[in-house]
Parts: sequence; C-alpha cells; structure tokens
Amino acid sequence: MRRASRHRGQVIPVLTWSGRRPRRNHGPPNTVPGAVRITASFVLLAAMFFVGCSGGGAASPSPASLDGRTFLSTNVQGHDLVPGSTVRMRFQDGQLGISAGCNQMSGKYTIVDGRLTTGQMAMTEMACDEPRMAQDTWVGAFVGGAAVTLAGDTLTLKNGDVTLTLTDREVADPDRPLEGTRWVLDGIVSGDAVSSVPAGVTAALTISNGQMQVATGCNTGNATVEMTDTILTIGPLGLTKKACGPAETSVQQAVTSVLSGKVGYSIEADILTLTTGRAGLTLRAAS
Repeated sequence: MRRASRHRGQVIPVLTWSGRRPRRNHGPPNTVPGAVRITASFVLLAAMFFVGCSGGGAASPSPASLDGRTFLSTNVQGHDLVPGSTVRMRFQDGQLGISAGCNQMSGKYTIVDGRLTTGQMAMTEMACDEPRMAQDTWVGAFVGGAAVTLAGDTLTLKNGDVTLTLTDREVADPDRPLEGTRWVLDGIVSGDAVSSVPAGVTAALTISNGQMQVATGCNTGNATVEMTDTILTIGPLGLTKKACGPAETSVQQAVTSVLSGKVGYSIEADILTLTTGRAGLTLRAAS
C-alpha cells in the first residue's frame, strides 16, 4: 500500500507495509512488480529534490553573458535618482559604458567573486545642471565594487544599502523607427568629445519617403536621402538664408557638416547617432 507524505510543502508518494503477503508473480522470470513502483517513487523523489535545489534564481553573471547588452534602471532602493533620469549600462568587449543623465563614462571592467570591478573611467565633459552632475559622481562610485547578479533580462547591483535594478534595454526601451520619427539634436560630437546644444537652440530632422526635413537651429531645409541598414546617403541640403546669432550659427555649422554625403548611423532605443569621420551628432526621438 502507498500513502502520501509531505516534504517541504510537496507531496511525495512513499511505500508502506500493509501486512499482507505479496501475490505470486505470474509475469516473466526475474521480474518483481513492486520493484517497478519502488523505482518510480525514488525517481520522482530525486526529481523533486533536484528541482527544489536548482531553482532559476539570479546568479553572478559572466562577462560573456553581458557582452553586447545594454541595461536601463527600472528601480532603485536606498537612493533617489534625479527625477526623469535613467542609469544606462552598456557592456561590450570587456568595456563598460555608463550614463546617468549627463555625461558618458567608459572603461574596462571585470567581475570577481560576484562583484563588479572597474578601472579608471574616462568621462565626457558636458555641462549639466548640478543635480545630474552630482548623480554622475554618485553612480561612478556606486558601481565599483557592487555585488552583481543577472536573472534573465534583469540585472541587479547592490552596494551598501542601495540596490539598483536594471532591465535589458531591448525589453525596457525598444529601438525607435528611423523613418517618421522627429529626431531632436542632443549632442555634437567632435573626436572623442561630445558637446551639449546651447540653451534655447533647437535643431531636428525627420526622414520620410526619401526626403530629409532639417531644422539646423537657425534655418530650415530639405535633402534627398537613401538608406541602408547602417548608411544614409544624403543629397545636397537646400536651406533658407536667415541670419542667426553666434550660438545658432555654430549649431548650424555642426549640423550641415555632418548631413552631407555618406553618413553612418545607428539607433539605440530613442537615440540616433550620425557619424562621418570624427564628427557626428546624437539626436533623441521627440516624445
């Protein structure tokens, strides 16, 4: 006879002795019917122990499991982020890139004994408001030495009393379409430096039906454009001829120097990056 026994909240069948003599075995020689049931019970018991001990919880990630992935902050406990800001972490070829709403940080990283270890981080020099610049300093100090775990699309960092939870960017913030999106200038790239757009100046572009509509921060115009997966081929840009102030003129020069001929592009979430040589533009999708 069999009855059910409970072990750690699960029902496990076990065998008990009923006091009756077993029936004579009329099956093939050397077979014992009870042995089949006993074997099945032990297999089931072993399987339940295996499942109980090998749950799919978070584990310390390897660099290979992070490579090529970007994570965005979705929750933080023990610290307040600047309202409207997001911590972004990008892992690529042993390099870690971080942004927290103002500047970009990058440098080598390793994971040792479940903790994220970073070397000296290079940082861009964009001028931002004081709270976001202070947040850059905070996140740079927080990630170094933080305990790190990965469970599917969720990356968790814990350092002291602060826990930062991030979600894979492709899940949290998918890429915007190149065509039909209004892309607003967010930064001007020159070599390794990225400059912010002067206050009060707005430059933007929209691509639709083989045409690029451009606002340079001063004048407006359009050009033809052909697209591949990584290259824009931009025809001559025709612009209005309005006179502008120094800030607007400097932005217009930066925009027009990039929007000519073959231009490399990439999109990550709501950021469009255009590059030609060592010059470039970063643009953000308008909400």
